[in-house]
Amino acid sequence: MPEEPHQFSKLAEELVGDLRGVPFDEPRRSKKRATQPLAAIVEQLMVKHQIGRPSAEQSIRDHWPEIVGVANASYSHAARIERGRLIVLAAHSVVRNEIFHHRDEIVQRIRRLPGCEALRSLNIRAG
Repeated sequence: MPEEPHQFSKLAEELVGDLRGVPFDEPRRSKKRATQPLAAIVEQLMVKHQIGRPSAEQSIRDHWPEIVGVANASYSHAARIERGRLIVLAAHSVVRNEIFHHRDEIVQRIRRLPGCEALRSLNIRAG
């Protein structure tokens, strides 16, 4: 394997750049880091954003008609989970009120789904 090239200090790179007439465009506070393999970075991103893996939000979306009922599900959408709260977007005020009045029962149904045990409450928004 080839040896890593020598890393000069920023001051040395700036002086050489001045001598050659090349402007030094790097911000002074930036740090150079070692190059990481692309496969490791892609894997970290896939885990972080749950790509190709089951997520609590997707499980809720898949079962949404059974959780709130078919009529309410056609006018509402489970958007995302933030700090133990499910954000629900309701397009109709009657549906928003219906979900609000049955929110404790809906939370209990959601908690039975795999990966959704930590859900505490609903936040119902117009949308």
